[in-house]
Amino acid sequence: MPTKQLVIRRLTCISPFSAVIALGSEMSGGIEDVRAEDITGINSESAVRIKTAVGRGNYVKDIYVRRMTMKTMKMVFWMAGNYGSHPDNDYDPNAIPVIQNINFRDVIAENVTMAARLEGIPGHPFSGICISNTTIGLTQKPKKIQWNCTEIAGVSSNVTPQPCNLLTDQGPDNACNFPEDSFTSAIV
Repeated sequence: MPTKQLVIRRLTCISPFSAVIALGSEMSGGIEDVRAEDITGINSESAVRIKTAVGRGNYVKDIYVRRMTMKTMKMVFWMAGNYGSHPDNDYDPNAIPVIQNINFRDVIAENVTMAARLEGIPGHPFSGICISNTTIGLTQKPKKIQWNCTEIAGVSSNVTPQPCNLLTDQGPDNACNFPEDSFTSAIV
């Protein structure tokens, strides 16, 4: 059974060893139509983390995040297609997860070591990633490479520091989507 139509609002989180919001790695039913807004993260490993691997199958799609404020963190955006953890050796190596339509807008972060680590699955890139209106202030000892991107495709608009080339710059006035319709959902 999929996790869908989930709303996360007005969350404040201190999480030094994990993400403020994590999607996966268990996603056998899929994860879709998640809307998160007005989020504050303090002393966290990452703001939003999507984690999966070959053998996990299914999907994470239509994720919408806006108005996040992050303070002191390892990295803001983290998507991993190589999570690699399986409960046993009986997983299906042909079960390739689909990660698509992931939207982040209006993000402010300070004291960050690395902007993003976005790593899709070889031959099966994560697609439809959009990051806009985002300012990431770096720690005094940041990583030399701020955007580590492999096997992804998407766009960016008004993002500092400048994202990797796999997130094509769409100019300053192209904010990522955030649906304005409402639905009956679980509220966290």
